[in-house]
Amino acid sequence: MNQSTDCCTHWDGVACDHSNGRVVSIIRPGVFDGPDPDESPCYAEMHGTISPSLGNLEFLLVLDLTSLKFLTGSIPLELGKLSHVTTLSLAGNRLNGTIPALFKNLRKLNQLSLSSNLLSGSVSNFIFQDMSSLTYLGLYENQLSGEIPSSVVKLVSLQHLDLHGNNFTGSIPSEIGSLKDLIDLNFSESFLYPLENYNTLTGSISSSSIGGTGLQRLFLENNMITGEIPDSIGNLTNLAELSLKNNRFTGKIPLSFGNLKNVYGIDLSRNGLSGPIPSELAKLKYLEILDLSFNPLNLVNIPTWLSEMKHLSQLYVAGTGLVGELPEWLTTMGLRYLDVSSNALAGEFPRWIGNMPSLFSLNLSNNSFHSAIPIEFKTILTVIELDLHWNNFTGGLDYIFAKRRDGGMGQYRHLDLSDNMFAGPIDEDTGNLEVMQFIRKLVLSNNPFGGSIPKSLGKLRSLMTLKLANNGLTGTIPSELSNSTLLGSIVLSNNNLNGGIPSGLMNLRLLEELDVSHNMLTGEIPRHNATIPAASFEGNSGLCGSPLPPCNTS
Repeated sequence: MNQSTDCCTHWDGVACDHSNGRVVSIIRPGVFDGPDPDESPCYAEMHGTISPSLGNLEFLLVLDLTSLKFLTGSIPLELGKLSHVTTLSLAGNRLNGTIPALFKNLRKLNQLSLSSNLLSGSVSNFIFQDMSSLTYLGLYENQLSGEIPSSVVKLVSLQHLDLHGNNFTGSIPSEIGSLKDLIDLNFSESFLYPLENYNTLTGSISSSSIGGTGLQRLFLENNMITGEIPDSIGNLTNLAELSLKNNRFTGKIPLSFGNLKNVYGIDLSRNGLSGPIPSELAKLKYLEILDLSFNPLNLVNIPTWLSEMKHLSQLYVAGTGLVGELPEWLTTMGLRYLDVSSNALAGEFPRWIGNMPSLFSLNLSNNSFHSAIPIEFKTILTVIELDLHWNNFTGGLDYIFAKRRDGGMGQYRHLDLSDNMFAGPIDEDTGNLEVMQFIRKLVLSNNPFGGSIPKSLGKLRSLMTLKLANNGLTGTIPSELSNSTLLGSIVLSNNNLNGGIPSGLMNLRLLEELDVSHNMLTGEIPRHNATIPAASFEGNSGLCGSPLPPCNTS
C-alpha cells in the first residue's frame, strides 16, 4: 500500500464521500466473493494490530475487518471516537483485552460484532446505554466474564443478541422481555462454573424475560437453569427454533407449546422433564425436529398422535422410558432421523424398517433387540448413519454391507455395530464396496468375528475412526491401513494380532489415538510424532521401544 497514492481511488476496500473526500468506509474482510460468482469464495489474512489512528476518521460509517485471522492485540480505545459509525465488525480474529468502555459513544451503531476473538473481562454496564439504533449484537465465543450487562435492555431496536460461548455468570436480565423487536436470542454455552468446568446459567427463567412475540429463535442450551419451563413461551407464536437442552428443567412440557404454530424445531433433551408429552404438540403442523431425549418421561410407548405430524422428519426419544417393540406405524411418517436408543426396547430387528424410504439415520443402540439383520434391510437405500451398539444382534454382516444405495445417496458415513454377537469373519472385500467409500467412522468392537483385518480397509480414504477391539482377530496389522490418511483414531486392542506395527500407521498425520494393547505383537515400535501413552502398547511381551522400555540390542 503506497501512502503517496489517493486512498479514495487506489486503496482496495476504502470508500470516500465524493463531496468532501472523507473516508466513510473500510471493508477488508477475510472471506469475500471473487469476480466469478460460480467460483469458491476468496480468502485473505492480515497480521499485526489495529491502528489507533483509525479513530481519527471522524466521518467513518463502516469498519469491517472480519475474519482476518491474525489481527492481534487489544481493541484501540480510539475507536470509541467514531461517533458516526453504524457498522463495526472485528469478529473472527485474535483480539484480546477488554471491550473499551468508550464504545458507549458509538450511539449510531446498527451492528456490532466482536465475536470469535480472545476478549476477556467484564463488559461495562454503560456501554449499551445509548445505542438505541443497534439491531445486531454479537459477542459470542470470547472469554468475557461477569454478569450480562443490564444495559442490553436499553437496546430497543435489537433484533439479534448472541452471547454464547463466554464465561458470564448470574441470570438473564428480566427486563429483556421488553425488547419487542428481538428475533434471535442465544445465551447457550455461556456461563462457566469453574468447579466443574461446566457452562452454567443458574436459577430459573422468569416469564418476563422471555421476550416479545416477534422472537423467532431462542437458544438457552447447555446451562444449569432450574425450575419449570414457563408457560409464557407458548406466547411466542413466531418462534421457529427453540432449544432448552442440557439444563435442569423439571415438571411437565407446557400445554401452551401447542400455540407455537410456526415452530419447526424443538429441543428439550437432557433435562428432568416428566411425561406425558402433551398431545397439543400435534397442532404444530410445521414441526420438523422434535428432540425429547434423556428426560424421565416414562413414555412406555411412542404416542400414536405423532403419526398426525406429517412434516416431522427428525424424532429423538432416546432414554425416555420406552419398552416393548417399536410400532410399525412409524413407516407412515416419512422420518429421516429416528433415535430410540438407551431404552428398554426388545424384539427382533423390525423388518418393516425396509418400508421407510427416506431414512437417513437410525439409532437403536443400548436396547435389548435380538435376531439377525433381515434381508429387508438392504432396501433402506438412503441410510448413511447406523448405530446398533449394545444390543444382542446375531448372524453375519452381509445385509448391512450389501445394502443398496440410491444413486449418489445411501453410502455410509457412520457405522457402529459394536457390543453385539455378530459373527464373522469380516469380509476381505469390505473396503471395496461402493456403500463404504465415504465412511468416516467404522466401529465393530466386541463382536466374535475372528479372521483377519481386511487389507481393503486401506481404500477407505474418508475413514477417520476405526475400532476393532476384542474381535478375536488374528494375523498381522495390514500396512495398507496407512493409505487411509485421515485416520485419527485406531483401536485394535484385545485381539490375537501378531507381527510388527507398520511404520506408516504410526506416522499418520492426523493420528491422535492408537491402541494395540493386549495382542501378540513383536518388534520395535516405529518412531512417531503422535503422543501415544505406554498403556496403548502394554500386553504385547514382544514389543519394545518408546514409549515402552528400549529394545535390547545386545
